[in-house]
Amino acid sequence: MEILFHDKDLAVIVKPVGMESQAAVPAELEKQLGGTFYPVHRLDLNVGGVMVYARTKQAAAALSRAVQEGAMVKEYVAMVHGMPQESGDWEDLLFKDSSKNKVFVVKRMRGGVKKARLEYRRLSSGETSLVHVRLHTGRSHQIRVQFASRGFPLVGDHKYGSRDDSNAPMLFSCRITFPWKGKTRSHERLPEWAQTPHSAE
Repeated sequence: MEILFHDKDLAVIVKPVGMESQAAVPAELEKQLGGTFYPVHRLDLNVGGVMVYARTKQAAAALSRAVQEGAMVKEYVAMVHGMPQESGDWEDLLFKDSSKNKVFVVKRMRGGVKKARLEYRRLSSGETSLVHVRLHTGRSHQIRVQFASRGFPLVGDHKYGSRDDSNAPMLFSCRITFPWKGKTRSHERLPEWAQTPHSAE
């Protein structure tokens, strides 16, 4: 597991696809760095990318506050089927069916429904397109559902309509930015499949 940065308060890492973020990553960090690690946000099991973990309860409280206030900015890259418009700002109502671990776009607000918003821009295009996504809300499966509901399922995302042979959704947390001790920290990493895109048409 790659560690991008660490000090006495926090650690920024690149979570591998297939590693559980709430328990397995902190356990691995304890092996590598020693001490205790507190998760303050999460990534799906089959999604990799940049994450930050607190090393003290005080740091966990500060980072959790940044998440709640929208001051922690999370950006992603994804490969989707089809060619969405060059850019977009999408707002939807999402409902999670916990019994199926699946999320649906719904038309009206009711119990368990949450607002979801993201902005994206297309980086390359063709039968599949590379997109850069900024989340404004952190809903379960949000990027996957919002793109799939518009006919652009993520490559490898069989839960939400992809029919290809990839074994995991092509979605990666590429940058995380957050306030820390009066300054702004930003850490980024791109997966191999997103490093050499051809130009958007």
